[in-house]
Amino acid sequence: MTIAIVDYGMGNLHSVSKACERLGFSTVITGDPSVIMNASGVLLPGVGAFGDAMEHLRESGLDTVVREVASSGKPLLGICLGMQLLFDTSEEHGDHQGLGLLPGRVVRFLGGTYKVPHMGWNKLEYTNASSPLFDGLEEGHVYFVHSYHALPARKEDLLAVTDYEQPVTAIVGHGNVYGMQFHPEKSGEMGMSLLRSFLKLAEGAKQV
Repeated sequence: MTIAIVDYGMGNLHSVSKACERLGFSTVITGDPSVIMNASGVLLPGVGAFGDAMEHLRESGLDTVVREVASSGKPLLGICLGMQLLFDTSEEHGDHQGLGLLPGRVVRFLGGTYKVPHMGWNKLEYTNASSPLFDGLEEGHVYFVHSYHALPARKEDLLAVTDYEQPVTAIVGHGNVYGMQFHPEKSGEMGMSLLRSFLKLAEGAKQV
């Protein structure tokens, strides 16, 4: 099996690729639609601004490809900004349309009594412990760096939160579409375990 890491010009692609390889999974960093569609699972990483990322995706036509991946039933994981792109809209530097794969919006931390960006190790709290991502995993700490956070419109899409003066969306999922606000490859043993869980889902989906 091969995991496709979507290359649209914004993301820590090589660090994600190396993490997957350390877990025993082969990856390809690509912007080729046919390679992405033929992969067992797809990772959509992202760093930077929401509007810029969506512009890159649209210009390359990869926004359509990612939506096709989601409709195909193939496991898809958005990481950091990549998770935020799964939602309908973001207010980062104006109003921007996202991929619309999960209903909801991305908003800025209000700040004031707490620092923005949210940066540091925070413990996950599962809000849907039955998710296959958490199979055999106890709640643990992961590393966050973000100034905007997602507000899912459907309660059932929220799989895990963390506390940063408020409940903050950490992991989302609906069907075959998942998202993690933190970078699992930079989040120690817990992050790598969660990434492994997703890759195993992709491996299992291929066998069906």
